[in-house]
Amino acid sequence: MNQSYFIVVLAHSLHGRLRRFHIDQKIVFAILALAMLGCFTLFGMVSSYVRMAWKVSNYNNLRQEAEVLRARYQRLLSEAQEANEEVAKLSVFAAEVSMAYGLHRQPAYPAEVEPALSSVRLTPSLAETLETYNKLRTASLTASTRLSSRRWLVNTTPSLWPVTGRLLSNFGAREDPFHGHMAFHTGVDISAHVGTPVKAAADGIVIEAGWMGNYGKLIVLDHGRGLQTWYAHLSRIDVIPGQEVRLGQIIGATGATGRATSPHLHYEVRRGGVAVNPYGYLARSAIATPDPARDFPF
Repeated sequence: MNQSYFIVVLAHSLHGRLRRFHIDQKIVFAILALAMLGCFTLFGMVSSYVRMAWKVSNYNNLRQEAEVLRARYQRLLSEAQEANEEVAKLSVFAAEVSMAYGLHRQPAYPAEVEPALSSVRLTPSLAETLETYNKLRTASLTASTRLSSRRWLVNTTPSLWPVTGRLLSNFGAREDPFHGHMAFHTGVDISAHVGTPVKAAADGIVIEAGWMGNYGKLIVLDHGRGLQTWYAHLSRIDVIPGQEVRLGQIIGATGATGRATSPHLHYEVRRGGVAVNPYGYLARSAIATPDPARDFPF
């Protein structure tokens, strides 16, 4: 039986001896096949490593860009908050000047507004917005006139926690609980069980008591000089528009109406129509709550 093979001849350089080695052709082909397979495997490993290194490099670049954008966004939020504070101060000053000259004009108080970055938030229709605007504008003007003629309204600076609880969400930038995007929170959320009595934070006049979009059941008290307090997500409303209330008087009960994930009270303080941080008022809150029944002139 004939068998194909290769002959390898080795010659010694000093002695001149020749040695012959017979290598089967199949073994040579097998070695060549294994070598080619090894080359392909090595090429695949190198290419995979290169692709992975490229992806990691792109990921690091994207992460650095995200950090830069996040820092820029936080800076813009801080500048926007400072601008809101300046606008509030100017609005309060304008309101005081108007009252001093007998103009008695108050700025309109729109429904809750959030920055463009939270555009995914549910918003009322144009007709609802105009209706709310006109209602609050008329109520604000009426309330301002009545406040100027009521001498007994002396505690007009919010100086009371409307409910007893812990702060769930602070004023300012936060992550929207529904969509996960950053949004501007115009008040503070105070934890409370459904039905917990809500008290007026200062003497004032009710200018809004009803349903208002994302706020759910809402009460707005006007304390004069452009200062208002808002009480949202209520389960019950115990006052009517135009009613005069005193510091510590029960005006409703907490709930989870409107755009809320759990029972709590959304509490806002607005100066000149601009939401400001209520924490300063809460920090200076009076320890004792007066009995409103003993202060009413009727």
